[in-house]
Amino acid sequence: MTAALVTVGAVAVVVLAFLLWFRSWLVVVDVDGSSMEPTFHTGDRVLVRRTSLARVGRGDVVVVERPDGPGVWRRSPAGRRVAGQPWMIKRAAALPGQPVPAEVIGVVTETTVPEGHLVLLGDNIASSYDSRSCGFFPSTRLLGVVVRRMSS
Repeated sequence: MTAALVTVGAVAVVVLAFLLWFRSWLVVVDVDGSSMEPTFHTGDRVLVRRTSLARVGRGDVVVVERPDGPGVWRRSPAGRRVAGQPWMIKRAAALPGQPVPAEVIGVVTETTVPEGHLVLLGDNIASSYDSRSCGFFPSTRLLGVVVRRMSS
């Protein structure tokens, strides 16, 4: 009886450790808004792989913290909470060292994207709050890359 309890306890610890590791790598984010239509719609849920800017490619759909205004952030990036966080889902249009897209010139003065930043654009130009409105997004505000839609 005791050996069986130890085995069950050990299995439970392994499963819990796996779930914690899995949660630190992947997260589910709800889509709210029309800025990425027709790719994603309000009510869709997407699976996001947490990653750094170095693993983002031009054209990838990413999740970033929503600023309160151009360059205005709620808190320091050190406390990377997810629940209740105002996230944005956008397409990476330009990465560090790449030319700034024409539709963003005028919002920013640089002609190439500076290190540690990216240009993000929504697929639905008519209703997207993105780099056309607030310029560069710092990589410290990046949650990760969308892997797939989970539901709609």
